[in-house]
Amino acid sequence: MSDDPKLNRAKGPQWQQTSDWDMVARKYPSLDTAILLGILFIAIVFRFHKITLPLVDGFSWREISTAMMADNFQQRSWNIFFPEVSWTGPGPSYQGREFQIVSYLTALLYQLFGWQDWFGRVVSAFFGLVTVFSLHRLTALCWGEMHAHAAALAYALMPAAIMIDSSFLPDPAMLALVTLGVWLFVRYWAGGSGWLLPLATLSFSLGVLSKLPGIAAGAVIFYLMVYWILEKKRKQASWVFLSGLLSLAIIGAYYIWAIYLGRSYPPFHIAGTGGYIWDDGFWTYVRDRFYFNSLWNTSVLWFYGYPFLVLLAVGLWMPRSPAEDPKQRVLSAIPYVWLAAATILYLAAAGEITSNVWNLHIFHVPIAMFCGHGALLLATLGSRTVLTPAVMLRSVFIVAIALAWSTLPLVRTMKKPIAMNGKLLGEELARLAQPGDLVVAIAPEVGDPVAVYYSRARGWVFPPGGGDAEWSKFVGDDATAIAQLEELRAQGADLFGVTKNATDKEGRLFVEHHVGVIDHLDKTATKLADLNNLLIYRITRP
Repeated sequence: MSDDPKLNRAKGPQWQQTSDWDMVARKYPSLDTAILLGILFIAIVFRFHKITLPLVDGFSWREISTAMMADNFQQRSWNIFFPEVSWTGPGPSYQGREFQIVSYLTALLYQLFGWQDWFGRVVSAFFGLVTVFSLHRLTALCWGEMHAHAAALAYALMPAAIMIDSSFLPDPAMLALVTLGVWLFVRYWAGGSGWLLPLATLSFSLGVLSKLPGIAAGAVIFYLMVYWILEKKRKQASWVFLSGLLSLAIIGAYYIWAIYLGRSYPPFHIAGTGGYIWDDGFWTYVRDRFYFNSLWNTSVLWFYGYPFLVLLAVGLWMPRSPAEDPKQRVLSAIPYVWLAAATILYLAAAGEITSNVWNLHIFHVPIAMFCGHGALLLATLGSRTVLTPAVMLRSVFIVAIALAWSTLPLVRTMKKPIAMNGKLLGEELARLAQPGDLVVAIAPEVGDPVAVYYSRARGWVFPPGGGDAEWSKFVGDDATAIAQLEELRAQGADLFGVTKNATDKEGRLFVEHHVGVIDHLDKTATKLADLNNLLIYRITRP
């Protein structure tokens, strides 16, 4: 320590704790590596548990669309620029979607090993492990190895991260690639090899192409570039600026293409449109309090639970002591920059994000970092060193509380097979269908294409969806619904199936709300199945 007593007091216990850990790490150089491997093992256990679960959990709707695109890459066309779903008729059903990294890799697995609905979960889980590793190394650069261990463990155990990383979604690839890109760039900024800049640019660009919310992490790169400009390191800043322009040009070009594709083919659907502040209006957002009530309910009941929220609050409320080295002080601010950028993104897109909560995944890197910091503060409370039995005991207690009160119950809740009847309907349709048949199916949650997917055929959800059509609630009267059904009959629909618990977003059961539609089918179609949980008709031609 310094001879200056004031400086010693300013450094305080936290400096002592870090110093003790560094001395142990120098004595046992493989200790940090062993801990990282242990955290990765924990992440594997939680992400691969029940990895073969069908796509019937709380994210079923979005997962099924991703899975259908993987099917169509493997069965119809390998052109990655034409993602296609199977729930809008015989097709082509191209849609404006993010760059399909997860679905394309899954399609390659189908080609090599045959179709399994859980292969997409495996791909996502591997991207989740990349996030754990990249987050650990990024935190080590910002706050040191001890904080890196705590942040990576927090991410490995966070219910939201576990759920999203083990779901057939594009978001795990987004977070993994942007985190990897940011870490590589921070290494470059801190004096690493010049080759790190193009690698960082490539990884970050692919991450944002995978899902647009990843652009928020670019605030870290912009922040470090501005610091170089202020230091008059114009050459380095210029290279970063040019790399950023190239990245934005590629990202912009792809999403312009996605918008064009979505506007050019029925049902004229572009994913992720609507629900933004410029769509709904600023005062609508203010009146709805920026959907904070919905965000809070999601946070408490699904994504984090009280233990992780307490750790986050402690980590934010009690920042780390400022580093002496100016460069290290700049790096220490990275979690705040990332969190601030993600918050701005939320304020602009709260309606969309709270409707599709997996978009919150961009928050999980800074949240894990602050949760890890909060856990360290609580574990070392009143201790001048981390190497004491009391600190170890408190650490175990914090992890146990997080597991018992957050991780295990919330992951169990999110993975409940709420769409299982839709899967059963789809499998029954597959059993009854003839080659080339088109199906019309209504899952337990109206609009969810899960039954179409498991029928292994193409067809429609009902009411027909996509574009500006409202497809998560039934129309108001039987006459309109019958007209929609007759239009699908004219387009070639062969089978109609509905689960008896099919309910729209207004809580109306199909079998009660549309008794007239069922009567119409009894008169004009052939009933093939009337089971406890589903109805299936073969539609006869006019």
